[in-house]
Amino acid sequence: MQEKSFVERFMRTTGKLRVIFGPASSSSLTHEMTEENKQLLERQQLQAQQWTTVRRPDGSTYLVPKDAHDQSLR
Repeated sequence: MQEKSFVERFMRTTGKLRVIFGPASSSSLTHEMTEENKQLLERQQLQAQQWTTVRRPDGSTYLVPKDAHDQSLR
C-alpha cells in the first residue's frame, strides 16, 4: 500500500478535529464596520491615491507615483 502524502494526512487530521471542535466560525458580511476599521480603510485609500498602475504589453502591472517629479523611489 502506498504511503499517504503529508497533505492527505493533514486533511484527515483536520477533519477529525472538525468533528470535535466544529467548523470554523465566521461573522456576517452585512454588519457595520467598526469606527477603527473605517479609519483604517480611509487611511489606506488615501495612501493608494498617490499611485497609478502601469500595464506592460505582456499584461503585468506595476505602480508608479502619480507625481512625475517625485524622486523618492528612484
